[in-house]
Amino acid sequence: MRLSGLFAAAVLAAAFPAAAQDAARGRALAAQHQCTACHGENGRSAMEGIPSLAGQLADFTTIQMILFREGLRQVPPMNQAAAGMADKDIEDLAAYFASLPPGPPEDRSPRDPALFARGEALIGPRNCGVCHLPDFRGRNQVPRLTGQREDFLAETLKAYRDGRRAGVDTQMNGAVVGLSDAEMEALAHYLAHLE
Repeated sequence: MRLSGLFAAAVLAAAFPAAAQDAARGRALAAQHQCTACHGENGRSAMEGIPSLAGQLADFTTIQMILFREGLRQVPPMNQAAAGMADKDIEDLAAYFASLPPGPPEDRSPRDPALFARGEALIGPRNCGVCHLPDFRGRNQVPRLTGQREDFLAETLKAYRDGRRAGVDTQMNGAVVGLSDAEMEALAHYLAHLE
């Protein structure tokens, strides 16, 4: 992973003026690019391993799309979808998904009280609420986690721990170092069941 490229993507995304984003145009682009085929008609994914984008922060989505477009984050279907996409299109797509009401996917599993409590106990020592905020709604380029797909969260946490994914900095890699798969699954369960 080229950290200078990640930093450049973050700087570029942060420079986008929020007022320039057009959610209505983004909705048309989402239909044109068939984003909803995987991410859901209402932005809530019904596909295992595919994140929900409803209510996701526009800055975060913009950065991820730039990383896909520039080949700095490798997820082949997304690299293909973002290839050659104009900055304005990325901004508008991000604005569209940010405008959708967040919420859990329809196929969310029932809350397991013991697993939920175990995940909640892991949150504090990891200081997750510092970056993602105490209610995990995220801010700026830090993603919203509440109501996200549990399977996606668990796999993402494992990818950070195992060095298969890096953000625009290494905060997440360090935050999950030493956690077992079972602990990551508990964290994912907790976050996926927050309202």
